[in-house]
Amino acid sequence: MLTTKAKPSATSTLRMLHEEHERLAAILQGLRHLLRAAQSGAHPDAKVFRAMLLYIADYPERLHHPKEDQWLFAPLARHTGDYDEVINELETQHAEGEAMVRELEHMVIRYEFGGAALLLPLRDMVERYADFYFRHMRLEEETLFPVLTRFLTDEEWRDAHRAFSGNVDPLAGQEVKGSFDKLFSTIVSIAPAPIGLGPELQ
Repeated sequence: MLTTKAKPSATSTLRMLHEEHERLAAILQGLRHLLRAAQSGAHPDAKVFRAMLLYIADYPERLHHPKEDQWLFAPLARHTGDYDEVINELETQHAEGEAMVRELEHMVIRYEFGGAALLLPLRDMVERYADFYFRHMRLEEETLFPVLTRFLTDEEWRDAHRAFSGNVDPLAGQEVKGSFDKLFSTIVSIAPAPIGLGPELQ
């Protein structure tokens, strides 16, 4: 049934999604900044790279994307077929993004061992991934999220809210959201200014 009235659970769930997007965007922009600084001769601590990459590699795949697919995209598809093409594109991008991150992980390891000669390829790979992910988030926020508020029922929004606000991954049986909150705080504390609170780059 088509619904148009704004629901508190819809508003709060979409706010959580936007906040998760903002966190991921901040990490991506921070990684971009560090690599551009490194190309100018600065020397970021490798543990900052590793922490940022761990967040990028695991957070979308373990928490964010599966919940979008299960609790938002699937219910929308059950209500209407008008947005199947967009949903299919977003789900395809989820898989593509995961593959790109695995390549990025390998490149960071190679950079740690290979040094400055691999800096440019690493920077280019990060730029491509960041551009890809920012386009992905825009497609979700500008095209699909507004549609969700028209079609999802109160019960579906409550289910989605519980899924996105919960700390426990029902598949893994582990408290994962809290661990990523700690990781994000760690990144902020060790990343150099102006990204975080750590010492400035030398």
